[in-house]
Amino acid sequence: MSRLCEIFGPWLPAALLSPTAKGVNSRQRTYPLNVTFWAFLSQVLSPGSACREVVRKIQAWYAPQGKSPDSGTSAYCQARRRLPIATLTQLHQTLADKLSARSTPPELWLGRCVKVVDGTGVSMPDTAANQKVWPQPSEQKPGCGFPVVKLVACFCLASGALLQWVEGTLKDHDCRLLLKLLSVFKKGDVVLADRGFSSYASLATLRARGVDSVMRVHHFRKLDWRTGKRLGHRDRLVTWKKGQRQGKLWTAGPWAQLPEELDVRLVEIVVAVPGFRTQKLVLVTTLLDAQTYSAEALGQLYFRRWAVELCFRDIKTTLGLDVLRCQTPAMVRKEIVMHALGYNLIRALMQDIAQSHQVSVQRLSFKGTVDALRQWRDLFENTKTQSRAGCKLRQLFYQTIADDLLLDRPNRSEPRAVKRRPKNFRLLTRPRHEMIVERNRKQSQKPSKKAASERHSDQRPLVFISGWKKLVVY
Repeated sequence: MSRLCEIFGPWLPAALLSPTAKGVNSRQRTYPLNVTFWAFLSQVLSPGSACREVVRKIQAWYAPQGKSPDSGTSAYCQARRRLPIATLTQLHQTLADKLSARSTPPELWLGRCVKVVDGTGVSMPDTAANQKVWPQPSEQKPGCGFPVVKLVACFCLASGALLQWVEGTLKDHDCRLLLKLLSVFKKGDVVLADRGFSSYASLATLRARGVDSVMRVHHFRKLDWRTGKRLGHRDRLVTWKKGQRQGKLWTAGPWAQLPEELDVRLVEIVVAVPGFRTQKLVLVTTLLDAQTYSAEALGQLYFRRWAVELCFRDIKTTLGLDVLRCQTPAMVRKEIVMHALGYNLIRALMQDIAQSHQVSVQRLSFKGTVDALRQWRDLFENTKTQSRAGCKLRQLFYQTIADDLLLDRPNRSEPRAVKRRPKNFRLLTRPRHEMIVERNRKQSQKPSKKAASERHSDQRPLVFISGWKKLVVY
């Protein structure tokens, strides 16, 4: 815990982790606010780490002081519940603002800050409290699924930082959740998103705030390339009109404030990669200047939208956000914030390394940085009282990560497919205490009389039961 504090401490305001003057976290406890925070963070950075293991770390940290906390996990779990969600959110917002502010001009797109928006789903334990807030998918039978929270998140394209997110259920549309993210967009930003967010209302709302958009045209919208002003080949400046119907995603007030017309630009880009079928994509954008923002530049920007999928992979697969472990909605929200903090702290470390060694942050491996941190953080504990040795150790640590650059693989195919097959177990079609698994007919057949007569009279069969199969050895 103190090792993580040595590495990431300068990025977080220490005042937010200090004991309060009065209230819940004002008492002197075995698990004070700062110890609980760094212990929780170490658990996030080590996916699969149980609370018992974290308690052992805390006991080892207290051992030189002659103290030995209780070996049970109850005190640690209660300390995690005492962590104020407002403080964790403020820590995350402070860190996210620092990461965005440190983006250098070469990392920007034509001098503009690009923010990528996308949605994903996260499952959690099947408890009554979680099911009430975030119900399971409707196609699953009661007691056979897991609660799922939908997260619509906004990432900084230059730094990869997770700026903000909103929670919702599977019934909440992405466009509706996007309205709750408007505060993160500043005047002059460019929003990059897929066609799930592409609608007249979304484009008009962002444009009213001085924010431009680059999205793929929704597949339901019919296009007429003969209308509008021609800016180039398959590049038209057209005027979209607000629909007569309000729609289910909007209320009367915000819908009435939308303009009646909106000038947008339609750009068709051709994806021609050797060895793959040629595809055509149509983009809609409010960047109307064809000289400054050419069709080729818009196409290259949209191809970078895939970076948000890699960011979700880092936080969900590498850090284990894909399946949460807390039992109540309040703790689930804290677990999400802690994962966001851990993710941004790793991004801050990568940004430091990229700027000090003059390499692109896109070429640094997130997984490689996490692996290096796990192996090197014990060394920082031994040199925390030796400033010169600690500085030299940090330089060597940075150099190790900077030397392990990702390969430059343009036009790499990354299909969403799983190679490893799952176990051939039956699916749970009813609650587990009501589920009865019947054996297969071939497995339940008795040996024939001829086979039984051939057995030796004094030889008893050995029966091995493994999974769903039954093997009889004579």
